[in-house]
Amino acid sequence: MHAYNLRKRGCGAPESRSAKRFSREGNTPSASGSGIEHSPNIACQPSSSNTTQGPPQLRKWLRRFQTWSNKEKIQAIDALIDHFAGSDIGCMKESIEYLFQRDFISQLPVELALTVLGYLKPKDLLRMAQTCRHWRTLADDNLLWKEQCRLIGITTLKEMPRLLSLASPWKATYKRQCIIENNWLHKQVNNPIIMRCQNNHVITCLQFYENRILTGSYDTTLKVWCAITGKCLHTLEGHFGSVMSCQMDGELVISGSTDCTLRIWNAKTGECLQVLTGHTGTVRCMHLYQNRVVSGSRDATLRVWSIPDGRCLKVLVGHLGTVRCVQYDGKLVVSGAHDYLIKVWNPETGVCLHTISGHTSSVYSLQFDGIHVVSASLDKSIRVWDVESGQLKHTLTRDQPLSCVLELQSNTLISGNADSTVKIWDITTGHCLHTLSGFNKHESAVTSLQSSNRFVITSSDDGTVKLWDVRTGEFIRNLVESNSGRSVGVRWRIRASETKLICAVSSRYGNVDTKLLVLDFDEP
Repeated sequence: MHAYNLRKRGCGAPESRSAKRFSREGNTPSASGSGIEHSPNIACQPSSSNTTQGPPQLRKWLRRFQTWSNKEKIQAIDALIDHFAGSDIGCMKESIEYLFQRDFISQLPVELALTVLGYLKPKDLLRMAQTCRHWRTLADDNLLWKEQCRLIGITTLKEMPRLLSLASPWKATYKRQCIIENNWLHKQVNNPIIMRCQNNHVITCLQFYENRILTGSYDTTLKVWCAITGKCLHTLEGHFGSVMSCQMDGELVISGSTDCTLRIWNAKTGECLQVLTGHTGTVRCMHLYQNRVVSGSRDATLRVWSIPDGRCLKVLVGHLGTVRCVQYDGKLVVSGAHDYLIKVWNPETGVCLHTISGHTSSVYSLQFDGIHVVSASLDKSIRVWDVESGQLKHTLTRDQPLSCVLELQSNTLISGNADSTVKIWDITTGHCLHTLSGFNKHESAVTSLQSSNRFVITSSDDGTVKLWDVRTGEFIRNLVESNSGRSVGVRWRIRASETKLICAVSSRYGNVDTKLLVLDFDEP
């Protein structure tokens, strides 16, 4: 930025107040009674602060000027201005203008200046940093950018690529997040990683943790993949029936099968650590929390297991049909079953705290945030319940197209529906905030979805994966468009991280190859 602009903003080294003398060549009349005589060759030029230049009468007048009261000084200045020519006024304006444009930010204590800057948007902080060194130091403050990160939901620092390393780690984190979001919005992924898998059997479950992908299949195996290279790291063999559910956390993998067992695996080595027996029916669902996992079975019971020793801590008995879904937050277990009921359990005692009734068909999907239970049923309704009392709070849908998938985050529920639409709900009010539909909606039922603070990603057996804005409900773009389009019996599942999207494609009838697609939206 030009030095003139820096001085105008008050960020450069200011000249002294007497650094300019304003008058013009020629005879300039003096103020009445001022004692200043006409003086030729007085130009608008720099002078020393002790006013050694200029006629003696000027120095005498200035000393006299200092003895006057403020009122007398103003009267003298007014008299001078009355005798100035227009061009003299312009020279005076240029000389004193910077005094009215002081850099108040630099005059404040640092803590107070940073408090003021905390009200600015990130774009304004970046512009401010280009003004001068002092402002850049303030605008790059690490705690200032930590607050900016918090406002967009980032609470932990992440390792930065070398190209993005900055003096402020939180600023680098914010910058990286902006790059990643822009890639989700605009980056074309022309050559995704493609992995052929599971011998063209249907993929029944998909998990994604850090850079490991876990798939379970009807062929009785699980596979661990590297999301970076696309290589199969391990094939987990041991089940005697189809794998119906799985969970992964770090190096720990847990799977449930139609052989009525759960198995605990080491994802790093592929070794089976424990075989958990006790169920007498298919292990249909599970939820892992820290060192415990709760499993639900076709035998109508749930079991609480200790990891990694494999001990069964409690058997939760009370459902009259297959347990179809379960959620566990470390304090409470919530389960839904084909008996139309939802039950809330104390996993330490095994006692059923509430039996929630109201649905008129099987409960096949649950979401639980510690306060609310959201349930979806084959009766085509979605209901919100209070977990403490078991009372119904809202019925979001009734006699509408079936909801296929649910996801709950911070009082916002997203439902993917059989009519190819996606709805975003506020579960505290029961209101539908957005319906993701229109010209760009899916052509068939939504089979999978995942959301973040900014986006909703949805998939369907029409062969597309779509990106939506979760705040406005607007369609952004298609991330994947299958050349084959809609195919009968094809199932699309998705999982996503901050930078990667995993798509699993499989078919019941073998008309489409079973494969995984990995799309990378990280910074270059």
